[in-house]
Amino acid sequence: MAEEKEIKNLADSIDLGPNFDPAEYNDVDPLALEDEGTEWDELLTERDNLKDRLMRTMAEAENTRKRGERDRRDAEVYGGSKLARDMLSVYDNMNRALETVDDAQRESSKALIEGIELTMRELLSTFAKHKIVQLNPEIGEKFDPKLHQAMFEAPIEGAQAGHIIQTMAVGFVIGERLLRPAQVGVASTPPKQGD
Repeated sequence: MAEEKEIKNLADSIDLGPNFDPAEYNDVDPLALEDEGTEWDELLTERDNLKDRLMRTMAEAENTRKRGERDRRDAEVYGGSKLARDMLSVYDNMNRALETVDDAQRESSKALIEGIELTMRELLSTFAKHKIVQLNPEIGEKFDPKLHQAMFEAPIEGAQAGHIIQTMAVGFVIGERLLRPAQVGVASTPPKQGD
């Protein structure tokens, strides 16, 4: 009894428009509609198709949102890759300049050398801020073609084949992507005594 009252209150609260005459529908048996067959089946099929299209559209919208978010993050991290790659030559030149300075030059041009060293530290600090990290492989580390570029191979006594024997130039990565591989020398298999 309480359920019927609740249903009646719910039915009364629904506005079906000014042209709706409930008397027209008092004689309609919902089960009879199912027996009519084709029209009812068509409506059910259309409903199911619309529901399927709605779910696919919602899934596509969610995928587009996720793809857009991923692209935004990638642009934030990797957007400056071209500029960063161009700045590596500035790093190389400053590094070469500092490596050639001897004690006599350091003493006579102390302020200039300190300025170059300070600029180099600032450049490395800026690299770190933008997730640009140096790849400086250790001697004896295994050669990784994804991170290193082999400049030469040499048979070295005591060195294991396929391991780094010299680092000629450091490499750099930005985020998880390689900007420039580290240039290295790699140990090869030493020749056999009879060769």
